[in-house]
Amino acid sequence: MAKPLILVTNDDGIRTDGIRLLAEAMSLLGDVAVYAPDRQQSAVGHGVSLHKPLRVAELQQGWYMVDGTPTDCVMLAVRALLGRRPDLVVSGINTGPNLGDDVTYSGTVAGAYEGMLLGLPSLAFSSASYDPQHLDSAARVAGRVAGHVLAHGMPEDTTLNVNIPDCPYEQLKGIAITRMGRRNYEDEILRREDPRGGVYYWIGGAAPTHVVESGTDFEAIESCQVSITPLHRDLTNLNAMHQLFEHQPEL
Repeated sequence: MAKPLILVTNDDGIRTDGIRLLAEAMSLLGDVAVYAPDRQQSAVGHGVSLHKPLRVAELQQGWYMVDGTPTDCVMLAVRALLGRRPDLVVSGINTGPNLGDDVTYSGTVAGAYEGMLLGLPSLAFSSASYDPQHLDSAARVAGRVAGHVLAHGMPEDTTLNVNIPDCPYEQLKGIAITRMGRRNYEDEILRREDPRGGVYYWIGGAAPTHVVESGTDFEAIESCQVSITPLHRDLTNLNAMHQLFEHQPEL
């Protein structure tokens, strides 16, 4: 019987420790193919490169570097290059959390989301630290969660967003199934001039905070639990539909 084929991607770039450790963890579960960006692609969201050609270079056996987004990587691999459909798509391990509203910007989550759109079980893994000291612990968690999904499956039209506290594995206090929390972004638009007098803008500001609510991904991380948030393909606000029907505009 053939081993499961696991497609690995990320948004931090193919040469990072996070993707190396994730690929190593996945290799204990099946055959691994890595398709990842050639450079940092954080916060690109679910972007697709429609207006430029994409080039793919093999770095070593089973590892392919793409000059595009995480979505490009997954789309190319599944639709054209792998030769057979993978049994699982995993994205990460991201340096820094993807909690609450972060998922709308995250290239890590987008890589997994694209896998879900292609009809494949898909997982996104992120360390909750921007300077993680325990990526080996996060990789161990990724192996456990991915192994569970391979054995038991997961709901259709769903991707799992997994955030992992940055601490030794033995100090983790279990897994929490959570909902998305809410971020408070403190972004500023900084206006600068280049050496030739041209104006440019830089989006910056303080680190974001979050709304304190029970049952959220933020609460789980603060409690030193692994947060698993199921993200659904259907973004429709059903409550809003009912409200709109009651006061529907007319032509």
